[in-house]
Amino acid sequence: MNTGVRITVFAAALAATFGTAYGVGTAIDPVSAAARTGVHGEGHTAGSAGSGNGHGGTETGHGASHGGGREETPPGGLEISRDGYTLDLKTPRVAAGRTADLRFAVVRDATGRNVTAYQAQHDKELHLIVASRDLTVFRHLHPVRAADGTWSTPVDLPPAGGYRVFADFKPADGNALTLGADLAVFGPYQPETLPETGTTARVDGYEVRLDGTLTPGRDSDLTLTVTRGGKPVGDLQPYLGAYGHLVALRSGDLAYLHVHPNGEPGDGTTRPGPRISFTAMAPSAGAYRLFLDFRHDGKVRTAAFTVHAGGSAPGPSAPQEAPRHGH
Repeated sequence: MNTGVRITVFAAALAATFGTAYGVGTAIDPVSAAARTGVHGEGHTAGSAGSGNGHGGTETGHGASHGGGREETPPGGLEISRDGYTLDLKTPRVAAGRTADLRFAVVRDATGRNVTAYQAQHDKELHLIVASRDLTVFRHLHPVRAADGTWSTPVDLPPAGGYRVFADFKPADGNALTLGADLAVFGPYQPETLPETGTTARVDGYEVRLDGTLTPGRDSDLTLTVTRGGKPVGDLQPYLGAYGHLVALRSGDLAYLHVHPNGEPGDGTTRPGPRISFTAMAPSAGAYRLFLDFRHDGKVRTAAFTVHAGGSAPGPSAPQEAPRHGH
């Protein structure tokens, strides 16, 4: 289908593990770029500016107020428990710079048992997002489920600090949910500032340009154009059923916006690049980080951008290099 799917929004509610809280930005301008180098699971590389994947979740309109006002209904992901399900993070602490086995389960509150039956969304039963509180590290992971309902995936998070884990799933007999939990990564800790705004991002020899602005409480059109060596990339490869996936995290509370692209491979109208378009809605004014995942030459890369919802656009900045990501 060529229908624009709204951003799905989820939010993290707890304070950063190491006592560092990042206030939600109130300045408002359009999209911007920035970031640091990242590595993704399944052979992905992350780039500067923003990137993400579209999956299930709660429709933005249900939790967002219009015009940048307060959100009447808490966005998904704010809570560790919701709608009769709880995210049981069995690995609440890992060491910085060391590969660890991250384990968790989704528990049905009424029975106390792990959920073992899910509806697949974008080729996976569950999508796991891990992001640092300062939004300089991003991981989009696809864990493996054991027969008893315990999920696990290797994860390597180089910088220490507070992180948030988001489980995006749909039980076999329920609605799509996103639950969140805090993860502590211990080691020498140096908080980073939110990357600067801009409209281009570089990753692994590719450049991604972002066109469009976010308007609080309203649908916004965003277009990301992928080039390499100054030439358009017109042969992007499907990744999780789409040519691109976008995730947005609000600075401060890590409200989680999940976006689907407009159109999909094989629908007869959607071309495999160089442009990927999305329809998005921000729940409020503030600063956001956008993470775009795209596949080319058999490898998934991530570009990251800093965006301000509302207000006037800042001047263009030089392309930033990749953030630290992982799939």
